[in-house]
Amino acid sequence: MGKYVDGFVVPVPRRKLAAYRAMARKAGRVWREHGALEYRECIADDVKSGRYTSFPQSVKLKPSEVVFFSWIVYRSRRQRDRVNAKVMKDPRLAAMMNPRKVPFDGKRMFWGGFKVFVDV
Repeated sequence: MGKYVDGFVVPVPRRKLAAYRAMARKAGRVWREHGALEYRECIADDVKSGRYTSFPQSVKLKPSEVVFFSWIVYRSRRQRDRVNAKVMKDPRLAAMMNPRKVPFDGKRMFWGGFKVFVDV
């Protein structure tokens, strides 16, 4: 059976990078404890605005922000659903469930679940 991946793209204000890192580290530990195989948060390094679309355009990136591309790997979609149900109930992440308490604009974040198509 192939792996399953949740992918995220989120704009983060540069002045809130330390808070975002702390939040992501905590979230990563919780997801891993509940069964996720991998948890990655990647900050843009070589990302330019495109003519038609791009990571910056996708989140309406402001000059004071940087875009993150992140993912969580699971054994399967079924396992992802079980892990996420546990994560959403975990009291350590309660503050992250409140949009006013996260260090980014969640309205411009996007995400989705993906079946692995090629794994080399």
